[in-house]
Amino acid sequence: MPGLPQPAPSSGSALKSMAPQTKEHQVAELLRERIIAGTFVRGQRLKQAEIARQLNLSITPVREALRLLEAEGYVRVSSHRGAVVAPFQVDQADELYDLRLVLEGKLTAAAAKRMTDDALHALTLLQEEMCSATERGDRHGIRGSNFRFHFRLYELADLPHTLEFVRVLWAKYPFDLLGAIPGRPPVVLDEHAVLLDALRQRDARLALRAMQAHITSGHRQFTATYTLDPGR
Repeated sequence: MPGLPQPAPSSGSALKSMAPQTKEHQVAELLRERIIAGTFVRGQRLKQAEIARQLNLSITPVREALRLLEAEGYVRVSSHRGAVVAPFQVDQADELYDLRLVLEGKLTAAAAKRMTDDALHALTLLQEEMCSATERGDRHGIRGSNFRFHFRLYELADLPHTLEFVRVLWAKYPFDLLGAIPGRPPVVLDEHAVLLDALRQRDARLALRAMQAHITSGHRQFTATYTLDPGR
């Protein structure tokens, strides 16, 4: 099993710039991003001591972060293997998609109403970061930027319980397979651009439609590419 990957160049100050204040929440957010980005692969063991050493932290916030991620479904913890990145649930992708439409749409609409110039600028920078990663063919960079784009937006909604449910959905949805589809990143960038235009207008209804169209586009491409349970 591969060891802990080295942080991406942009993540050196990640723990200082994230919204949550406690160290365990900061570590959990960083690990979520790396799992969604594919830096940590499904089934990979997460070694607490290694993570703590790389982040220059004691082991306590790392242990607490892994407990948070276990509750959300990002990792599984067993007595003999410790913390392991949980598998995605491809057989439940349709149900997860339906829930994403509702909950992520709600967060997007609420965020549009609370949008500030600073927040819009931050989202635009993340879009540019994803564009650069796409040009480099950096799959992990693409998926990491996409994760930060979505959750930076969702945090603006100030709906913490809805946000928590969406974190659970992202732990289970097969983004690994979706992100591997050839030609998907440029489509995502175009869809993000439509969303950003709606956010600039502070138009909650338009932003909601743009987000739902974005989620639907990805799911349709996913189901067209991969064979799911024929009984569904």
